[in-house]
Amino acid sequence: MRYLLLISRGIDALNERLGWFANMLVLLACLISAGNAMSRYAFDLSSNAWLEIQWYLFAGMVMLGASYTLKVNEHVRVDILYVHLSERGKEWLDLIGTAVFLVPTMLVIAYYSLSLFTQSWAVQEISGNAGGLLRWPVKILLPLGFVLVALQGVSEIIKRAAALRGVVRYETHYERPLQ
Repeated sequence: MRYLLLISRGIDALNERLGWFANMLVLLACLISAGNAMSRYAFDLSSNAWLEIQWYLFAGMVMLGASYTLKVNEHVRVDILYVHLSERGKEWLDLIGTAVFLVPTMLVIAYYSLSLFTQSWAVQEISGNAGGLLRWPVKILLPLGFVLVALQGVSEIIKRAAALRGVVRYETHYERPLQ
């Protein structure tokens, strides 16, 4: 179990770094958006590339930040049962739900989205907009993001299994979003 927990810590560390990077993409997107608006209104200069890079950055925020969101237990969940369960019940529900639904689903989506990237790479797909960007760099984020969520799911399974065996204490606290 110690070896598995070491793997879990490695996955967690990777996704924490990517979560930080996704946060920096938010800042970068805001700066680009402000700069683009300023250059458009002040100097009548603009480019579709500036708009597209904002979309690409948003894709990076979502696809690289999703695994971190799972790590910090801030993902959206159906909490009809979850809030009424004991700590042990929550650990079991997280373990089973992650192993049966999350990880397999993420891997299937990653597998099928890989062809979107490979096709785009093969033809060096470019945006149809004037001054548009290459498409394959953003399309690699799809399979990569889903694999990262699957990896974080594996980490969560390890942590829940360790908690159920009494090896570690895991915090199952989940705060419902304000409606």
